[in-house]
Amino acid sequence: FSNETASESPAPGGGSIAAYVGALGISLGTMVANLSAHKRGWDDKWHYFSEQAEKGQAIKDQLLFLVDEDTNSFNKIIDAIRLPKGSEEEKTARKIAINTATKYAIEIPFKVMQTAFSAYAVLEEMVETGNPASISDVGVGALCSHTAIHGAYLNVMINCQDLDDKEFVAEITEKAKSLLAKSDSKQKNLLQKTEEIIKA
Repeated sequence: FSNETASESPAPGGGSIAAYVGALGISLGTMVANLSAHKRGWDDKWHYFSEQAEKGQAIKDQLLFLVDEDTNSFNKIIDAIRLPKGSEEEKTARKIAINTATKYAIEIPFKVMQTAFSAYAVLEEMVETGNPASISDVGVGALCSHTAIHGAYLNVMINCQDLDDKEFVAEITEKAKSLLAKSDSKQKNLLQKTEEIIKA
């Protein structure tokens, strides 16, 4: 995947990488839940940690789907741009196709933002209740989650530049900015708690 990203192919690009970093982040949170579920002396907490791990797996699977879907959304734009434009009818159809594809290429990274943000619920549980020996993994998970959200945000914003539907652009831009700000706050809080536990 890294080699394909590094190649001359324009996709996978930043959007897919953002989704993948998010998948890695929640994978760390899920790992802490699984390790905590099997910690000696914590048998009574097995069910709770197993539930958290299942939540993490579902988020991870959705983000992995979005890795490929972001690439697909980019390819849809390329396909639309390559449509014929010899007649007025073809020009109109091509313009509609480009706008439809561009809107989808905005919706996918926004979905990455939302999905990566949902990882905080698991990470917050793990920083409070997880095995302290694995607490640094929660911190790395928080860093990955915020990177995913910020990276996806950049893709939302750049694709918004090419969409004619300005009302949609204004609405999703506002939502994306709000989600990014919330993520920044959650990441900082999680890292602070992580470092406090490490120093204790």
